[in-house]
Amino acid sequence: MNQGSDSSDQPTGQDPLLLLKTLQLLWTKQELWKLKEEIRRGFAGLEDPLAGLLAMLESSSDWKGKGHSLGYYITTELQLWIKENPAVPQSGTQLKELQRRVLGILCQCPANLLDPLLSIYQLHTADRNYLLEHVSHLYLQGNYKEAATLSMKLKLQPDQDVEKMCTPLLLQDKVNVVEDYVGDYPELQSKLLQILDTWCDPSFNIRDVTRPYHGLSRYKPEKFNRRTLSKLVFRLLDRFNVDPALCPNVINQRHLRTLNYLFYKRFVEKTMTEENWADHVQSTVGESRWLQGQLVQLLVRHCGRRAAARWARHWGVPADVLPPGLAEQPPELHTPERIEEATKADNYEDSKKKDYYQLPIPQENIHFLQTWEEALQCWEKVLQPGQVVGVDMEWKPSFGMVGKPRVALLQMAVREEVFLLDLPRLLQTAEEEGDKERLPRLIQRLYCDAAITKLGYGMSGDLSSLAATCSALRDTDKQLHGVVDLLTVDKQLQKSCGEWRKGRKVDGLSPEHSHEEKGLRQPEKGLSQPEKGLSLLVQHVLGKPLDKREQLSNWEKRPLREEQILYAASDAYCLLEIYERLCKDPESFGLSSDLSESLEQKWSMKSRAKKQLNKQEALSPSGQQCQGSRVEASRAPAAVSPREFSVVCDNMLQGLGRYLRCLGVDVRMLDNEDDHRKAAEIARREGRVILTSGLPYQTLQSQVGEGRCFSVNCSEKAKEQALQVLKHFNVQVSLSDIFSRCQRHAETYPSKNCNINQQATPTSLTLSVFKEKKRRNCKLARKGAFS
Repeated sequence: MNQGSDSSDQPTGQDPLLLLKTLQLLWTKQELWKLKEEIRRGFAGLEDPLAGLLAMLESSSDWKGKGHSLGYYITTELQLWIKENPAVPQSGTQLKELQRRVLGILCQCPANLLDPLLSIYQLHTADRNYLLEHVSHLYLQGNYKEAATLSMKLKLQPDQDVEKMCTPLLLQDKVNVVEDYVGDYPELQSKLLQILDTWCDPSFNIRDVTRPYHGLSRYKPEKFNRRTLSKLVFRLLDRFNVDPALCPNVINQRHLRTLNYLFYKRFVEKTMTEENWADHVQSTVGESRWLQGQLVQLLVRHCGRRAAARWARHWGVPADVLPPGLAEQPPELHTPERIEEATKADNYEDSKKKDYYQLPIPQENIHFLQTWEEALQCWEKVLQPGQVVGVDMEWKPSFGMVGKPRVALLQMAVREEVFLLDLPRLLQTAEEEGDKERLPRLIQRLYCDAAITKLGYGMSGDLSSLAATCSALRDTDKQLHGVVDLLTVDKQLQKSCGEWRKGRKVDGLSPEHSHEEKGLRQPEKGLSQPEKGLSLLVQHVLGKPLDKREQLSNWEKRPLREEQILYAASDAYCLLEIYERLCKDPESFGLSSDLSESLEQKWSMKSRAKKQLNKQEALSPSGQQCQGSRVEASRAPAAVSPREFSVVCDNMLQGLGRYLRCLGVDVRMLDNEDDHRKAAEIARREGRVILTSGLPYQTLQSQVGEGRCFSVNCSEKAKEQALQVLKHFNVQVSLSDIFSRCQRHAETYPSKNCNINQQATPTSLTLSVFKEKKRRNCKLARKGAFS
């Protein structure tokens, strides 16, 4: 080895194999710094560094494994050395010979060596036909992945047969390699999709594709069937943004599955109205003669020949598509029996409506908004500080087709009113007027304003669709404040009602009794399908489920039907009623008394939102200012002691009431069965400040004097709520105030025994009164009461 080291000082004639032995010794000793210096000295001493590298690689095999090998280290160091010495690269016949040799190595080398070798030996400049011939040789040897990878590195795809290159890869379930292979070439993407679509034709024998590859290693025939290929086609259509019309077989098969689903919903589940069903059937079938034939078969099977003929005439299905004799079916006459049957059906539908949640506001309070003049009046009401808004969205069902759903209707419910915004129309109008950011700005303001409580159910899905509808809203989910997702509450309710759902007895009661004890309602026997999602939550909290028959409506079609409008309004307004009911009596539903745990949000930015809210000194914990009491920082209210401060706590804030009472505040609390309006009566009669949260704030603040109603965030702990109340009203707490309204504790902790600052500000108050109550230790109180 020393001999090899001495010879490395020679200016020319260095033997690359002797150099390799020296490098192997240093590599074994892991002396990487010396190894790097020796590589550079060695290449400088070689007569032909490029030929020398090939000699080293050809005489060694360590570089064939995965990971960083000595061969990889030498190759990358040579690549860097060549950049510093640009005169090294060869040209002409000598370079062609080196390129021929390196191609023999490429078929064996790991992926991390490909790029350095391609760069060093300038293979992009090699004869293209020679490169294609070499790749073809790899392919014939069964090295399909290696052939495809080398083709991608050398950009040979346009000169290759995409079906031939991709078929064995698909059979080996190497879909990611196939996607990369066509990724930069739109023409190849289209060709591949057309090939896959041909394989999905029901008349195509897929064994004709697989037969030549039965001896293929790692062959996975279970991954190669029409259903799997169909899913792949839809994924590629979406990824490459290709027109779905390019794949008629796959599209028709998906449409046929949609038709079967629609017939099941209408005639088996009976959860879809006739108008809704007919809209979707017509838009699904379109002008496709094949689908028209499939539709007629489904009609005959589910409706009978006469009804099938009637629908075929209604949709204009060509006579030559109809089965023999169906076109000659006489039209259905409005006989007395037929009229009586239709009347009974209508009466049955009307009677069933009573089993569902009914919107408690008149229909004239539902506003369908398509112009900016109408929309601005809506936003003025919705964006009021302290407002509670139920938010929902509707979009046309995709039934598994390509693309993300785009919101067609945005519903916003406030007390006694619901606004339905025609989102596509408003966005189009704004863009025509040159202000396409107008609506996104208002929507962002709604979701980002902590002073407004937004209610939803499964809001992440709604926000995802909103982002797909308008790119300006794609980061809205990262800026949320004041959001309450009732899906979180629903999960807690499901836990508390789990035993009832399973039909087991709870606390010695029968399922029916235990359910009534929880304030919940048994499912109606007349309902054909079990409720789920929001409908089930509405049933548990309000007593009746939602009527979901319009859920799968075509929400893009205008004008909306009356049933659609009522459904959309109910979906948003029920959120307000659920929230109000849960806030009024959370314990009867198995939730915590202050709802802090039940309404805790899962959004990733919650901690940041809390920090920001804590900085807003004029805002309550939910960010809501008292209406009429928006005090500027320079006009803070005069300081008062807890004994001079009297409040009445709404019945969902009992934890806050107990905490304030321990700090010496004069507190009255409503009982669980009391109506919220009783708080206003007590406040007017006794001069108290109302502490409330959520929906009741809007009602109560209008019934008392200016600044006499304060809204707190019920998702905060009682301690945080109390700190915000004390800070807002500038209540100064001293040690003598603590437990002053609890005679036993006042005797246990006389203030004269504790040498603590008597006038700590509420900002510095970090006392946990309940820990102090348990420990009964004045020293701990001295350490933890004030900062």
